Amino acid sequence: MADKKIPYKIYLEENEMPKAWYNMRADMKNKPAPLVNPGTGQPLKKEELAPIFCEELVDQELDNDTAFVDIPEEIRGFYKMYRPSPLVRAYCLEEKLQTPAKIYYKFEGNNTSGSHKLNSAIAQAYYAKKQGLKGVTTETGAGQWGTALSMACSYFDLDCKVYMVKVSYEQKPFRREVMRTYGASVVPSPSETTDIGKKILAEHPGTTGSLGCAISEAVEVATKNPGYRYVLGSVLNQVLLHQSVIGLETKTALEKYDIHPDMIIGCAGGGSNLGGLIAPFMGEKLRGEADYRIIAVEPASCPSFTRGKFAYDFCDTGMICPLAKMYTLGSSFIPSANHAGGLRFHGMSTTLSQLYHDGFMEAVSVEQTEVFEAAEQFARVEGILPAPESSHAIRVAINEALKCKETGEEKTIVFGLTGTGYFDLVAYEKYNNGEMGDVIPTDEQIAESLAKLPQI
Repeated sequence: MADKKIPYKIYLEENEMPKAWYNMRADMKNKPAPLVNPGTGQPLKKEELAPIFCEELVDQELDNDTAFVDIPEEIRGFYKMYRPSPLVRAYCLEEKLQTPAKIYYKFEGNNTSGSHKLNSAIAQAYYAKKQGLKGVTTETGAGQWGTALSMACSYFDLDCKVYMVKVSYEQKPFRREVMRTYGASVVPSPSETTDIGKKILAEHPGTTGSLGCAISEAVEVATKNPGYRYVLGSVLNQVLLHQSVIGLETKTALEKYDIHPDMIIGCAGGGSNLGGLIAPFMGEKLRGEADYRIIAVEPASCPSFTRGKFAYDFCDTGMICPLAKMYTLGSSFIPSANHAGGLRFHGMSTTLSQLYHDGFMEAVSVEQTEVFEAAEQFARVEGILPAPESSHAIRVAINEALKCKETGEEKTIVFGLTGTGYFDLVAYEKYNNGEMGDVIPTDEQIAESLAKLPQI
């Protein structure tokens, strides 16, 4: 392992792709609160997490001190298929907005899975294969994570069982078929295939599901089947670690042309994309070396940061997973069936939650129709149809650029374009037909869910 005081540039390949992941927690004075065993109320130990996660991933999950973690050669070899990913200046969008702001986006959709999720999927599949496992289980919201994991498992010859949030399973049949093409089995969640799925269906008949429901089912299957482990596409510390390749490449490209961003904007569901994008910039901020305005953008239908509570909560609806201290709407909260399936998690990364709580970043929520308005505006001038999740960041980037137009300030804006929206055309159809609305939870609904938080 490397000394965190050595500049990160020594961890770059000749093609400027990272040779090591960066762990923000190493530079945090206030570390994220530990995961807690719901039965004992005590911090989870490595041996308690080992039956759920791969052994080396448990080490990464619990490591608060190692700044740089070497990326295994096999993973770097796979990354070279699509990394470094492009950092693009949005000249056409700037011109259309008539803004003095300079807008850049890091585009993570240039791989078969269509999103940034492959960065962690291939890492988690590698560690599962190295451990000699038969396969893995997981959940997926909009399907990007399930698609990425099925591709990674196919590469390493692992079985892949995916529980897909029911509303996304129905809205995005083509993404489901990509997973099956790569050999994964895909089940709409909640389902009758697990005990917890049956329980959720009994309590919430006709539910469209949530990431919390799907997590419960995937964990149950993993723990009941020898040779399987559960893997997660967001929220966890290990996932933010793997996704730091996004921010490291972004920072390298900006420095190459002597560009200093004023603000960095990312969509936030569980935190994988946002955490990966901001990682090295947040590191500088934590060490007092530089300052940036960092903005998390979440859907108004599932506003964990902006309307949630910083408290210990279950990561899943079935209440079988460890407790995490995070900004949460309550594990029983099931958001409306919005079209940004990847942002429908009731909580947020413990690392990002601590950083937000300590004032190192800010958060805003935006409504669905505003998001799709920005998505179409971006598509028409930049030539990429963005994923609904990514479009949350686009919305706020445009808003900030228009503020610069009003004030005349020449600020530099960087946002994460997490993936493409070519499997999300049902959502675009709803928007174009004028059939899309905005469903925002009431204070009473959120309060009812938060009232069920575990007492830790």
